[in-house]
Amino acid sequence: MAVDQISSEPLSKDQAYALVDAVMEQDDLALTASAHEDEATGLWVFEAGCDSPAPLASFSELAQQTLGIAVQFSVAPLDPEINWVARSLEGLAPVIAGGFYVYGSHETAPVPAGLTPMKIDAAQAFGTGHHETTTGCLEAINILLKRRRPRRMIDVGTGTGVLAIALAKRTRTAVIASDIDPISVTTTRENAEHNGVGKLIIALEATGLTHPVIMQNGPYDLIVANILAGPLMALAPAVGQAAQKGAAIILSGILEHQAQGVINAYMRQGMTLTQKLQRKEWTTLMLQMK
Repeated sequence: MAVDQISSEPLSKDQAYALVDAVMEQDDLALTASAHEDEATGLWVFEAGCDSPAPLASFSELAQQTLGIAVQFSVAPLDPEINWVARSLEGLAPVIAGGFYVYGSHETAPVPAGLTPMKIDAAQAFGTGHHETTTGCLEAINILLKRRRPRRMIDVGTGTGVLAIALAKRTRTAVIASDIDPISVTTTRENAEHNGVGKLIIALEATGLTHPVIMQNGPYDLIVANILAGPLMALAPAVGQAAQKGAAIILSGILEHQAQGVINAYMRQGMTLTQKLQRKEWTTLMLQMK
């Protein structure tokens, strides 16, 4: 598969990171998105890796919508034999959130005492623990597990499996981890094995909550979904049907201005908002089924 790298003209730090967040919110626009500082000038550059031919018009339109200015982009071909998703994320520092310590295999420092370690390497699936949506979910999981111990759990749109693995490590109970992407399912199984919970993670390729295994194992007392606001709202009726009375629901991938729309969609399914966590412009919602 041919891969192109798109680079922006020099931007401010805030502009570059705003573009990264905007691209991450889009479905299938890019494989990777990152921001880098030019040490010589102090200016920042947005970079993204995407399937060739690069959709320059889409990036230009998104930049105009996000930043309110026209941004010039350049394109260069990349070696298709290199996993550019992994390459772009190599060397990321460990993340501490909700009492979890998420790190890559390149990390040599010992795990700090009192934290639950999870080794999650960069891969061709979303979720190394570094994005605010993931750290928000880890914090929500930590809050929830101090109050109750769920027994029937599912992580919808699992990505690399980081949230399902977090639940399995803390509860030592089986967790279903589903995703529409077969690469994510494979990655989740590998990460579960590397973290010693391979037998507790049931990784499935599935759209929504209609897979036979998902339906047979419900109703659930914990449903986690870190995807995007639009798919979350579309998923609300299915979540309402899959959740048992009193179930906890953790939702993320939601920009602050989208939060009320997601809340309304789930309130119509008989859920109430119990807590809202904010990390930069990203929101994580904690709800409960009545």
